[in-house]
This record gives sequence, C-alpha cells and structure tokens, in this order.
Amino acid sequence: MTLPLYYYPTVAGLIFAIGIYCLATKKSIVKQIIAIELMVNAAHLNFIAFALTPEGIDPYSHSFVILSLAVGAAIISVAILLAVQIYRTYGALDVTLLRRLRK
Repeated sequence: MTLPLYYYPTVAGLIFAIGIYCLATKKSIVKQIIAIELMVNAAHLNFIAFALTPEGIDPYSHSFVILSLAVGAAIISVAILLAVQIYRTYGALDVTLLRRLRK
C-alpha cells in the first residue's frame, strides 16, 4: 500500500514549518541548530517524494540527498563544535545574551 503523492509535501511542509517556528522562537544555539536540521530534512523528504517519475525512480535525486546528508552531517558537527566552544568561552548559549556581548 502506497500513500498518495500529496501526503509527502504536506508532511514536509509541516516539518519545515516546525523548523521555522523553532528557529524564530528558541534562543538556545543548540535548539536553533536542530531547527535548521529539521528544515533540511523536510527538503530531503520532498526530493525523495518527487523522485518518482513515470519511467521509474530517479536515482539522481537519491544520490543528491545522500550527498547532502553527508555534507549536512559535517556542517552540523562543526556547528555543535562551535556551540561547545561558545559555551566554554562565555558560559552561555543564549543568543540574546551573546548579542549583548558584541556591543
């Protein structure tokens, strides 16, 4: 049993909206990193959902998503490393507090 195609963009849009909401409302750097990862995964879901063509499944979109997952994992690991260094230096992960330190 397969789901209709319009379910996947609906779920991806919901996941993307949750990511945007978390990015806009959460003040912790770690929570913002997780929100960005949610948004990227929603885009991956759309790529995989629309990979189905009348001729079959398009392997290029699958390879693009796998490559994007690998690059995204490296980027997220660097972002978490930067968050740890910020916490060690300033003792806080709150974005509003860190903005005040800049002035």
